[in-house]
Amino acid sequence: MRMRELLLTVMLCICSVTSAQLIIPTAEEVGPAAMPDTIAPIHAPFDMPQLQRPVFPDYQMSIKKMGAKEGKFVRQQIQAAIDAVAAHGGGTVIIPKGNWYTGRIELKTNVCLHIDEGANVYFSGDVKDYLPVVFTRSAGIEAMSMGAMIYANGQQNIGITGTGHLIGPGRDCELWRKNPGYGSFDSHVNYDLPPTERIYDGRDSSSVYLPTFIGPVNCQNVLIEGVDLTQCVFWNIVPTYCDSVIIRGTKVHSVGLPMGDGMDIESSRNVLIEYNFLETGDDNITIKAGRGIDGLRVNRPCENLIIRRNLTAIGHGGVTCGSETAGMIRDIYVHDNVFQGTSVGLRFKTRRPRGGGGENLYYERNRIKAAKEAISFDMLGAAIYVGGLSARVPMPFDPFTPAYRNIVIRDLIIENASYFLKVNGIPESPARNVTIERIQSHSRRLMLLNDINMLTLRDCRLSADNGDIEVSQARNVYLENVSFEVPEGKVAWKMKEGDNENLFIDGKSLTLP
Repeated sequence: MRMRELLLTVMLCICSVTSAQLIIPTAEEVGPAAMPDTIAPIHAPFDMPQLQRPVFPDYQMSIKKMGAKEGKFVRQQIQAAIDAVAAHGGGTVIIPKGNWYTGRIELKTNVCLHIDEGANVYFSGDVKDYLPVVFTRSAGIEAMSMGAMIYANGQQNIGITGTGHLIGPGRDCELWRKNPGYGSFDSHVNYDLPPTERIYDGRDSSSVYLPTFIGPVNCQNVLIEGVDLTQCVFWNIVPTYCDSVIIRGTKVHSVGLPMGDGMDIESSRNVLIEYNFLETGDDNITIKAGRGIDGLRVNRPCENLIIRRNLTAIGHGGVTCGSETAGMIRDIYVHDNVFQGTSVGLRFKTRRPRGGGGENLYYERNRIKAAKEAISFDMLGAAIYVGGLSARVPMPFDPFTPAYRNIVIRDLIIENASYFLKVNGIPESPARNVTIERIQSHSRRLMLLNDINMLTLRDCRLSADNGDIEVSQARNVYLENVSFEVPEGKVAWKMKEGDNENLFIDGKSLTLP
């Protein structure tokens, strides 16, 4: 079908939303420097428990009591202190000021690991320091491998606190050299084997699943507060299959490190993420629910997440859903954050073979300064990763076809972006039922809408350097009290004839005959 251009001259009316009415936090009001001692009550548009910090017995032990000497490799002494405190009924293990070197540490029930101010804990990059293999989930796929640098499995009431530094080995290490290649990760997995028989231990030139930095699995009542993480080898803070998790006041630095996600919440529930600072080599805060075949087999959602008063700098996405979505991402409330310097502000990712998707996602009172899109639906991916499945042509709907639906974004200030809104949905599974309202935005371009059904823009003031709006396979798009500030006051709606249905601005149809 040939492309025609429909020019709409827009009266630059006064939008009902003004800067005085939108009370959006600034960078000085969020992040670790603004964190209060107490945890404020949680308010969410869905049922959510009031999370409380875990309480630990008063018993304390320094790792020095187990013979740890500063400047030495002290994995054995740290683990001995954790085991001893756990056997005593719980308490706090203290890593004092100084430089300490270790491999994998495993937390136990009722134990808090406290990293004192001035303590620098350096983690090894050698495979042998993460053996024996433990149960892990890496990029949404289960196996037996390295686990995490600070690991726990099936524990309750655990904590990592303090203002000390955790320092990873970086990428010039054996662990990194043995990683399986995450771009083509699926091809390395034998799905016929149960996870306990998928062994990736680095022996005989085999690969390893890279360890996350902090990675509790199957744990309940988890606190991660105050610590500073630098130079990860993979993802940083990654609770998996956990319930009741609080992550607050941390600092994550992984700029320049591919796959250096700040936080990945994997198939967990009842999670509070607040007052953190993240500058990363990949997504800042990511919500995941398993990948493809393995994720559908496990079928565990990621649900009941509150993400509030965080500050991000460099990163691929301020808050990203996906692209591992098999078990469903649902009931997420992202409010009062500042995303400055990220590539994308709010990012919704998935792929045709991923399965599941996301629903009931709420975003309020956020501030965005993005190098690319402020709001992005990237549901097809690139051919380099998923081959022909990235093609924008209709394909049969099957259990591996993901969907995003029921999304509300309101009270948003976009200081700068390449696009205000960019949607690349899946032809057989378009982004569905998206409401965006009370927005002030400045971007270089306005919108690209490919494969979306039921989009409402309401009470928005959109300023752009280019007045084009590209639309293909859009259904039921409604603009209500939306003003545009574009060159010459003209918006160019670029649509294919017969390709779109029910496009309206203040009740007037824009559908081409």
